[in-house]
Amino acid sequence: MNTSLTDTPALSRRGLLKFSLGASAFLATVGLGASLSGCSPSQPAFGLAALRDSDLAFLRAVIPVMLDGAVAAGQMPAAIDATLGSLDRSLAHLSPAMLKLLHQLFDVLTLSVTRGPLTGVWGAWENASADDIRQFLARWENSSLDLLQQGHCSLLQLVMMAWYTQSEAWAHCGYPGPPTV
Repeated sequence: MNTSLTDTPALSRRGLLKFSLGASAFLATVGLGASLSGCSPSQPAFGLAALRDSDLAFLRAVIPVMLDGAVAAGQMPAAIDATLGSLDRSLAHLSPAMLKLLHQLFDVLTLSVTRGPLTGVWGAWENASADDIRQFLARWENSSLDLLQQGHCSLLQLVMMAWYTQSEAWAHCGYPGPPTV
C-alpha cells in the first residue's frame, strides 16, 4: 500500500493549518508576555548599540562553539569580544524592522518557555555545555521546519560574518587581507 502525505490525516492541509495557527498563537502569547513582563528589554546593553544583555548571554555561549577550530583556545575570549563588537556594529545599521525580527529570534532562544522545547537546552545558556549547543545547532540545521533552518542559517551567517570581518580571522582561512592602494 502506497500512502501519500495528503492521505495521512495528521499531515493534511487542515492539520498543518491548525498546527500553524496554534504555534503562531503560542509564540505571539509568549512574545507579548515577555514584552509586558519586562523579560525582553528593548534597550541595548551598556556600551552597545543593538545587542541586549539577554542576547549577550546567548551569544557568549554559542560563539565559541561556532568558532571552534578557527580560534585557538587561549584566544577565544578575545575572539568572542571582537565578534560581539563587530556583530553589534553591523546590527546597528539594520533597519528597525529587521532588528526587531532579530530580537524576536533572540527572544525565542533566550526565554525559558521557548528555549527548552525549541533548542533542547533547558537551563540557562551560560550553563549549557559545548555538546548541548552543538546538538541545538544540528537540530535546527537538520530540522524539517523551515523556520528553524532559517534561524540556524541566520545565526551562523551573523556570527561568521562578524568574526571574519576581523583581521585576526584572516590568517586562518588564508586571506592575506585587502590590497594596499
